[in-house]
Amino acid sequence: MTDSATYRDPNVTPPLPEAIPLGFQHVLAMFASNVTPSIIVAGAAGLAFGSGEQIYLIQMAMLFAGIATLFQTIGFGPIGARLPIMQGTSFAFVGVLAGIAATQGLGVALTSCIIGGALHFALGSVIGRIRWLFPPLVTGLVILAIGLYLIPVAIKYAAGGAATFQMEAESFGSMQHWSVALTVVVVALGFKFFSKGIMSNAAILIGLIAGYLLAMALGMVNFGAVGKASWITSIQVMPYGFQFSLGAVIAVTLVSIVSAIETVGDASATTKAGANREATDEEIQGATYADGLGTAVAGVFGGLPNTSFSQNVGIVGMTGIMSRHVVTIAGLVLIVCGLLPKIGAVIASMPLPVLGGGVIVMFGMVAAAGLNVLSEAEMNRRNMVIIAISLAVGLGLNLVPSAVQYLPGVVKTLMTSAVAPTALCAIVLNLALPEEGEA
Repeated sequence: MTDSATYRDPNVTPPLPEAIPLGFQHVLAMFASNVTPSIIVAGAAGLAFGSGEQIYLIQMAMLFAGIATLFQTIGFGPIGARLPIMQGTSFAFVGVLAGIAATQGLGVALTSCIIGGALHFALGSVIGRIRWLFPPLVTGLVILAIGLYLIPVAIKYAAGGAATFQMEAESFGSMQHWSVALTVVVVALGFKFFSKGIMSNAAILIGLIAGYLLAMALGMVNFGAVGKASWITSIQVMPYGFQFSLGAVIAVTLVSIVSAIETVGDASATTKAGANREATDEEIQGATYADGLGTAVAGVFGGLPNTSFSQNVGIVGMTGIMSRHVVTIAGLVLIVCGLLPKIGAVIASMPLPVLGGGVIVMFGMVAAAGLNVLSEAEMNRRNMVIIAISLAVGLGLNLVPSAVQYLPGVVKTLMTSAVAPTALCAIVLNLALPEEGEA
């Protein structure tokens, strides 16, 4: 039996019989969120649902999420945090890329991803020198905002998903969906706190399996896509050509800055949740390099931008397993799924309410990790004002996007992302407001 406290060191690996299911748990936690952006952008570009082009974009999302994850966990040179950070297709870029794909085509969208990724990579060279802008007060707020922003996504999954997944609107929020999602939550919590060793560490995976079995019994699982899927993915270089647009590049680059801030937050949350320490400058720099490189390389082959996935930070906090090699296994699983569409189709057959139950726990853990980081900042009047205004503006604009409907498209997307305005307010106020007693 394994004591998770043994694995607070990212370089220590659990025995393979434990490490493999723990890695697979990371894949299941992020799978739906990883492929959803590709489905949305493909739809905006006018690709038919289930078409070969759409399936290709989905396969590239899995393949390059796996490759970018290996950039993070294994690393080479200065690239990679060498922490258990899971990479996946970023939701932050969806609004911008969907608009570009709809108006200028996928060629322009993917070209902007390549250039934006290269600029994101370059940001890694200075991220350490500007890290002073992100003390625990700011970083904790960013992590908390990420968690709170994602929680509605978890609820949507648990209630039955979204139109992009072909779920029937009339079944959204049904007791059938909620019974499956709550089964995942209850089983996961039961195994986490009332068992030991691998059964406790893999609690979320066990909960997902229990929910999946219940969904099968209720007739919610459809294996039709498995029969239609091919066996091998044919990888293409620049499938839509190289088409440059300055406006598109600027838009993607601005979102990349937000993605970099999220990665700083996720790296800090990972080390805080898994080892109760701050991330080092080298880890932050390596994570940023891996983010940018993963995005640029994915764009060359038709994949969308990658970023660190906050729900997987929740798994680290939930399990207490800090081993980067567990996430390396998850990256390898994603690469196999990307190369073998049959396997990806089997995983994709898992109904969203099953995944929703899992991510309710994990997104909540992300928010809790943010609160943990915030606890390092003194809760005086100054800091409480910064917290109050940053969250009110960041989450408020996300909840009421029409409040900034007259802003230019790119700026509007950033201002309604929850994370960007929260981070901006926190950084500016932290620099502008004097410490108590200094005024």
